[in-house]
Amino acid sequence: MKPLSLTILLATMIAPHLNAQPAITLTGLDALTWETTPEGVGFAALDGARFEEAYMAMVRLPAGTISPPHVKSANMFGVMVQGTMTHVAEGDNTAADAPIGPGGYYKVPAGLAHVSSCVSATPCVTFLYQDGAFDFVPTGQ
Repeated sequence: MKPLSLTILLATMIAPHLNAQPAITLTGLDALTWETTPEGVGFAALDGARFEEAYMAMVRLPAGTISPPHVKSANMFGVMVQGTMTHVAEGDNTAADAPIGPGGYYKVPAGLAHVSSCVSATPCVTFLYQDGAFDFVPTGQ
């Protein structure tokens, strides 16, 4: 291929991307694709592959859900969208003093044994970011 032909070919391939604008992603809560665990907890992926890397997801827990005490290998950051939850360190009995509702923020550090509960009469929905792959390791207590 002649140098001028190669230059024209490359310019044709690259030009559309030079002026391309980053896309905005807009997804309503009702348009999410939910995967439900056997325990009834729903995950709707937003970004990242949750079993492989850091990820963002919407998480939906049925009303009354109480997790067993467990740890996670990654830090967990969340913002409540619907319902009321508690996240309490294992062995701490102050759950009644720590409910968090819509608009509230929480962080559960990696390696901290805790219990998460949806304490409202309606399902709990939260935006969740973990800075590493998802895991759920029961503490056996």
